[in-house]
Amino acid sequence: MGKAESMPDRQFAFGGILVVANRMDTLIERDLTKFGVTSKQWFLCVVIDKRFDTPPTIKQVAKEMGSSHQNVKQVALKLEKKGLLRLVKDKKDARVTRLVLTPESKAFWAQTEVSAQKFMSVFNKNITEEEFALTRRTLEKMMANLSEIENPHDLDEED
Repeated sequence: MGKAESMPDRQFAFGGILVVANRMDTLIERDLTKFGVTSKQWFLCVVIDKRFDTPPTIKQVAKEMGSSHQNVKQVALKLEKKGLLRLVKDKKDARVTRLVLTPESKAFWAQTEVSAQKFMSVFNKNITEEEFALTRRTLEKMMANLSEIENPHDLDEED
């Protein structure tokens, strides 16, 4: 029996999430290189497209991505230079910047669709809907726990 097999499930899950995230990022980067975009740029576009009905603010996207305002703005500016995104000042509050996918962006991402479908097909192979449902519930709890960790005052009160 190897060390991973004898590791407690909680430790294995923690390390496994990090390994899966790193490997996914590496493989996505490899596939996207031919299109001239990074995995972070891809993820930002996916979040905007799939999580919002109207153009979101940088702050809203940062929250959804689990990233900082500064990091999202940097990635957004690179996408803007490529013509895939526009940073638009909010009409009601000029301090707020909204992220708007361009028509060119939609056409560009359509080019990656076949590659993305192949990736997801292999990535999801042999995993049942029940396993995905359990994974979703577990990840939602982990994300909530991470939110608690982000606010150190919450942790101090429980001691």
